[in-house]
Amino acid sequence: MKMKAPGAVLLLLWSGVVVVVVAAESGDTATASTQQSCQPDIHTVLREMSALVVEQRVELRYTKTQVEAMETRLRASEKIVEEQRAVIKELKEKQEEQAAAVRAVGGRVNLTGSQVEELRREREERRVAFSASLVALGDETFGPFKDATPLVFKNPFINIGSAYNPNTGVFTAPVRGVYHFVFFIFGNGHASTATGVSLYKNAQHTVIAYSQQAGMYVKPSNGASLLLEVGDVVYLKLWPNGWARDNGNFHTTFSGHLLFPM
Repeated sequence: MKMKAPGAVLLLLWSGVVVVVVAAESGDTATASTQQSCQPDIHTVLREMSALVVEQRVELRYTKTQVEAMETRLRASEKIVEEQRAVIKELKEKQEEQAAAVRAVGGRVNLTGSQVEELRREREERRVAFSASLVALGDETFGPFKDATPLVFKNPFINIGSAYNPNTGVFTAPVRGVYHFVFFIFGNGHASTATGVSLYKNAQHTVIAYSQQAGMYVKPSNGASLLLEVGDVVYLKLWPNGWARDNGNFHTTFSGHLLFPM
C-alpha cells in the first residue's frame, strides 16, 4: 500500500491556543480543501491582533494624558507648599514680635493679636525726638521783619517719629504727653536790632530767647516742657524787628523730644 507524504504543518499561537494548520500536497483535493477552509480564520486572527494593537495604542495615549495631568497637579501642589511655607514664616515672625512685646512689658501674659499690635504702636509712638538747624549750607541772616515771622529749620539732624516738618518748621504732637523743647539762636550784635526768637504752642507765646548788644555776636537760648494734646503744634517765631543768623557751623538750632506720654 502506497503511503502519501503528509503536507506541511503550520502552528499558530493565538490567545494561548495553538492552532494547527496542515498544508496539503499538490493534487490532494481533501487536504487542499482543508487549507482553504483555514485561511479565513488566519485573516480573522490578524484583524483581531491589529485591533488589539490599536486598542493598546489608545490606552497608551490615555495613560500618557493621565501622567501629564498628574504632573500638572504635582506642580500645583508644590506651589501650594511654597505658599504655606511663606505663611508659616510670617506667622513665626509675628510670634517673635509678640514675644518681644511680652518681654517689653516685663512678664509672661496671654495677649491677643490686637493687644500686641497696640503695644507695638504705643512703643513706636513713644519714640519721638527731633533736632534741626536753621540752614544746611551757606551763611544766612533772617530778618528783621516788622511782624513776628515763623522760622523754618530746614536741616534736621534727627527726626524720629517724623513729628517735625522741615518744610514748615512745625512740630505736631503725635500722642498726648509732656514734651521738652530747647532752642539756641545766633545773631549779630547791633545797637538797634535785637536777636530774639519766641516759642509758640499753637497760637500762644510761651518763652523767648532774646539778646541785644552793640557789636560782636550774641547767642540767646531758652527752653520749656509743655503738656501737649494730640495734634497740638509747637514752632518758633522771629521777634518783631529782630533777626537771627546761621551758617555751616549750625549755631541756630531747634530741638524737642517726648519725655513721657500721659
